[in-house]
Amino acid sequence: MKALVLTGKKQLEIQNLDQPEPKANEVLVNAKYAGICGTDYALYNGLPGSAPAVPPIVLGHENSGVVAAVGSDVKDLKVGDKVTVDPNIYCGKCDYCRTSRPELCESLSAVGVTRNGGLEEYFTAPETVVYKLPENVDLKSAATCEPISCAVHGMELLDIKPYQKALVIGDGFMGLIFAQMLKSYGVKSVDLTGRHDDKLAEEKEKLGVDRVINTTKEKIPAEYDVVIEAVGQPATQEQAVEATVKGAQVLMFGVGAPDQKFSMNTYEVFQKQLTIKGAFINPNSFEGAIALLQSGKVDVNKIIDNVISLEDVESVLNGTSNLKGKSVVKISD
Repeated sequence: MKALVLTGKKQLEIQNLDQPEPKANEVLVNAKYAGICGTDYALYNGLPGSAPAVPPIVLGHENSGVVAAVGSDVKDLKVGDKVTVDPNIYCGKCDYCRTSRPELCESLSAVGVTRNGGLEEYFTAPETVVYKLPENVDLKSAATCEPISCAVHGMELLDIKPYQKALVIGDGFMGLIFAQMLKSYGVKSVDLTGRHDDKLAEEKEKLGVDRVINTTKEKIPAEYDVVIEAVGQPATQEQAVEATVKGAQVLMFGVGAPDQKFSMNTYEVFQKQLTIKGAFINPNSFEGAIALLQSGKVDVNKIIDNVISLEDVESVLNGTSNLKGKSVVKISD
């Protein structure tokens, strides 16, 4: 079978691998689509994702496909089922797993990070992380369930109220997911920042956000009850704290470099009684992600920019491609 293998730092190679056999508790998935995200950029460049990736490994942790075979112990899935896969597999034994914080698992493994993922024609995953899709959720959209589920986890860490005014800093793919989710969760208003007038105008029309702010031209006002930072740069992290009113909540969702730091006024954190949180991966959030797609409250077809082939992936990851925005890889027909 055809597979795109990470063979070393900044090295990808298309290889012909043997089709894997599912273990008793596993499902064999015929991959249809796989999303490319910031974690893949990090892994390609030798940085850790949710866990370190040790080459040779097949990336692809945002996946959808069709069940091709099931192990002898699999009861709830059958050949032909349309599915999406939560990549994160928890040990269930460590203190974090036993205290309802599995995302902090000390022995986390992940499809497309520590075991072969969806950038190949067939891959395996435990039945426990494979989710059957509703009829009205197409396979291309379903490949984004993992990033949506990470946003669901982030939202669950916040105390959302109808009277709140929310700001999303960053109009990349995750920022646009958060904007749609905040609208669906019923906050009073949702504003969005970016750096390009034409892109922001298009996003305002597509997503129905209340206001867009070009941060190259305007200063963000300090008037928000909820701020979601979806960029991961020190400047935008500082903006997130500065954009708050008293009693506000800030979700630091954007992923910075491992050694990155940002500064903030600690008296302001005290005086405003701010809550600042991080959000790591997606515990128990896949059902929520699927429901958001099924209901149409999150519409990723509006914000998927490119459908590419396995041969195109490396040029996207190394920056030589002229493609911008979210790319989803079509693996097989």
